[in-house]
Amino acid sequence: MNVTSGDVNLAVYRWGAAARKGTKTKPVIVLVHGYPDSASVWAGTAEALSQRYQVVAYDVRGAGRSSRPQDTSAYRLEHLVEDLAAVVDAVSPDQPVHLVGHDWGSIQSWEAVTTPRLAGRIASYTSMSGPSLDHAGMWLRARLASRSATDKAAVLKQLAHSWYIGAFHLPVLAPALWKVAGNALWPAMLARVEGIRDATANPTQAEDGAHGVKLYRANVGERLGKPRLRTTDIPVQLVFPRGDHFMIEEIWDDLPRWVPNLWRCDVDAGHWLPVSHPQLVADKIARFVDFVQSGKQPADLQRARITAPGRPRRHAGKLVLITGAGSGFGRETALAFAEAGADVIAVDINKEAAERTATLCRLSEVSAWARVVDVGNARAMRSLASWVGKEFGAVDVVVNNAGIGLAGSFFDTSDADWDKVLKINLGGVIQGSRLFGAQMIESGRRGHIVNVASMGAYTPARFMSAYNTSKAAVRMLSDCLRAELAEHDIHVATICPGLSITNITQSTRFVGVSEAEQQRKQSDATRLYQRRNLKPQAIARSILKAVEQHSAEVPVGVEAHGSRLLSRLVPGLSRRLAQLDLEP
Repeated sequence: MNVTSGDVNLAVYRWGAAARKGTKTKPVIVLVHGYPDSASVWAGTAEALSQRYQVVAYDVRGAGRSSRPQDTSAYRLEHLVEDLAAVVDAVSPDQPVHLVGHDWGSIQSWEAVTTPRLAGRIASYTSMSGPSLDHAGMWLRARLASRSATDKAAVLKQLAHSWYIGAFHLPVLAPALWKVAGNALWPAMLARVEGIRDATANPTQAEDGAHGVKLYRANVGERLGKPRLRTTDIPVQLVFPRGDHFMIEEIWDDLPRWVPNLWRCDVDAGHWLPVSHPQLVADKIARFVDFVQSGKQPADLQRARITAPGRPRRHAGKLVLITGAGSGFGRETALAFAEAGADVIAVDINKEAAERTATLCRLSEVSAWARVVDVGNARAMRSLASWVGKEFGAVDVVVNNAGIGLAGSFFDTSDADWDKVLKINLGGVIQGSRLFGAQMIESGRRGHIVNVASMGAYTPARFMSAYNTSKAAVRMLSDCLRAELAEHDIHVATICPGLSITNITQSTRFVGVSEAEQQRKQSDATRLYQRRNLKPQAIARSILKAVEQHSAEVPVGVEAHGSRLLSRLVPGLSRRLAQLDLEP
């Protein structure tokens, strides 16, 4: 299909059939590509969306099979908006469209949604990796006028990320380079910078690159130097790829000043996410379009709503489920995530403790829910997962933390003792990982599973056979899960704390002794842990850091690091030390 815009001919591509006569009209989604791409960059995303929507993409002027004006002024934003208007009128004359832009497609789409030309013709806008040039200009002005060293550093950081813009303004160089080596250089760049190994140049890649530099030359200097007020009231979804090598996160800090109806979704992807993660992009678009069409806002979008300028807290919009959240570092982890902006589901066997944790989380102005569950009860865990699936779809992070202590001779440890410690310490982790991991896979969520083991996973001990066995099994389970879930971009971390001050020393059962002797041993163990003084907050910080850095295994505390080192370097010595009677 071809559409005429002035003296420019635009190549337009469609996926998905229109609704049959007498049936409800399918929403129309228009995809606008960036530089140096053509509409082909949307192929995977468009195919994924085409089952439920009418999907349209077009080669912008200067790209693909569309016309390539020679005059640089022909690439000014107002002409690009006219092109978009011509496409919208041709493919959806009777209903507003849902607009999606990436890179330069996002930049020109910002102009379309913040100026009157397409008023009433755009139902929603999803922006990826390309700001309004006027918004960027105002952001630069504000930071340059600020006395804050942090603001000045942000400007320098963005300039360093945007070095290529200066190169594109050099006469002759950029077009000539594209024509000579563009077909080879472009896939190599995607592989090296974006990690996209199977990318190939599109048939018009060299010409697209050579002509597309006029987009920068026609617009960047003027708009950044003399930014204009640009606002919109339509619903806007900002999809921010955390791995973007060209746009820094700070560039979006002021966006709520100009866009009051704003939702932000951070994803683990690079700048060219339509190529690297087409299904993820399709899911985000579909979720937002469905919300705008129906007016029914799902819980994850409720969390993604941005109402004030400034950068969202680093875990804003995420949903975190923590077992054993009623006390100790389970509670501290819940509070740490809440302080970082995440909504929290606090799970504990103790109702009052879980509710107290949820109440404390809400003080950080997030949503929090308390659920009473025995993690050793498979049916109860399935019920919890069913509730999560129905209410939220999936969590972003699950922390399988709940556990119990058990000490004493192997021969005094009964079948019931073994059954209980394995059901809770290992079975709870198995259930939590399987149930919530499956939901992550089904929803396409690139989440995190954090399994709390112990320094006991590294070293044997003559009086801790049941407990250390359960924790060693958690460690191995996590290693296996990490390998299996890697293809789904779900990260698995194992946390191995040392002697932390929690109530586990008071609740640990010492088998084979009298009640009075058990109480003495519990008190002695508590005093030992208190002298060590490894606080629960330190373990909570390690859990957050593990999620943020995609860590595989994190020992916490010098004794945990020492135990791991000993088990790796001199396992024989570790086994000899296990024979010592160190029981309290």
